[in-house]
Amino acid sequence: MLFNSIQFLIFFPLIVAAFFAIPQRFRWLLLLLGSYYFYMCWKPEYIILILISTIIDYYAGLGMDSSENPGRRRLFLMMSLFSNLGLLFAFKYFNFFNDSARALFNQFNIFIDLPTFQMLLPVGISFYTFQTLSYSIDVYRGERRAERNPGIFALYVAFFPQLVAGPIERSTHLMPQFYREYHFEYQRVGSGIKQMLWGFFKKVVIADRLAILVNTVYNDPTQHGGLGLLIATYFFAFQIYCDFSGYSDIAIGAARVMGFDLMENFRRPYFSKSISEFWRRWHISLSTWFRDYLYIPLGGNRTTKNRWYANLFMVFLVSGLWHGANWTFVIWGGLHGFYLLFSIISAGIRERVSRALGLLSRPELQRWVQVIITFHLVLLAWVFFRANTVGDAWYILTHLFTDWRLPQGELLWGMRRADFLISLLGIAFMEVVHLGQRYGRTPPQLANQRPAVRVMAYTALVLCIVLFGKFSASQFIYFQF
Repeated sequence: MLFNSIQFLIFFPLIVAAFFAIPQRFRWLLLLLGSYYFYMCWKPEYIILILISTIIDYYAGLGMDSSENPGRRRLFLMMSLFSNLGLLFAFKYFNFFNDSARALFNQFNIFIDLPTFQMLLPVGISFYTFQTLSYSIDVYRGERRAERNPGIFALYVAFFPQLVAGPIERSTHLMPQFYREYHFEYQRVGSGIKQMLWGFFKKVVIADRLAILVNTVYNDPTQHGGLGLLIATYFFAFQIYCDFSGYSDIAIGAARVMGFDLMENFRRPYFSKSISEFWRRWHISLSTWFRDYLYIPLGGNRTTKNRWYANLFMVFLVSGLWHGANWTFVIWGGLHGFYLLFSIISAGIRERVSRALGLLSRPELQRWVQVIITFHLVLLAWVFFRANTVGDAWYILTHLFTDWRLPQGELLWGMRRADFLISLLGIAFMEVVHLGQRYGRTPPQLANQRPAVRVMAYTALVLCIVLFGKFSASQFIYFQF
């Protein structure tokens, strides 16, 4: 079930109404059944994978919690890791490694013929796998006790607002909330609906409209000149942000309507002054997951300098591979790893350059220079993220500054001129809001206005969504991960 579908607009109010109408002791069951139904709307049989992960990790947690023997605890942890990562590998990565190995051996005239599995990737498998793995690791580390209630644990794994594309919640944060009793509170419900509306605006007004041009160009890059390639690349940067952060806004808002608090997943990432800051603002739940469960166990920065650099680079390579079984994603992750290492190594040189240019005495100018540079480094990496193949990405990068002629006629690279203008206005409006948030001027100022002013503002937002939204129920980009 998609958030941007009629089905969800019926499903969600019914769930909320039932949630507040029934006694507290039955609410977890309602949410669990609703979550399973929500997921089964895609492909019913794949609910089996969620059930397998749930059952294995539930009993693995109990096994670790009931034993003080380090070897036995480690055995249960391995059972959780191998089963979850095994399912993830089988459905998401087997064909990728199979094809890569075949291509490598073919270079040495060694021809192998391993079977290829034609399976539809289960929606959200990377998200719920990482969520349930964090629980097992936390229990193993002694950071929490194992959950005794199988229904509550199952709900933690499958909670429908964030099941498919996050945020990737920690059990220590989300699971205790399922035991609390929530009452209908107008202010909280209103706050959740407002965040959902903002998410819908970013998704259906901006992201899905930008997708028209981006898909036209990136799916056949050799048929477009440098201007089209460049505009499509800029548009994709905002498409993926609005698509993914829009999902997070809807998920967080939907959970808040019922009383639950999900973690912040985006914090105006394109205003970052460095790559490290970008990753503290972009997909925060995944960045912190890799920090806590991969980077720190590898040794973090508490080791030799070369090992520290290797740890950082390894985390970004794995992050790239997490996003997709394609070399384009590995290169994308590797680029971000290179950016971060280069920024660490060149810190002294960059400070001397800033001093020579007089930027240190003008901190606001220095900040904007850093923001612009960081944004364009991220933009360069997005080319590999979006391109269908490494060859397509290379073609785009090497033809960005050739043939800058505007297309003739009504369409601009597959997009109507009116839609092109609406896209620019939508991006501009969003960034004005972000700037207001950056300087602490909105939305708090709006919240302090008279009720009539607030009603007019949110009515205008709803009208924008209704009048300018693309309601083709297109899938969110991160569903494929």
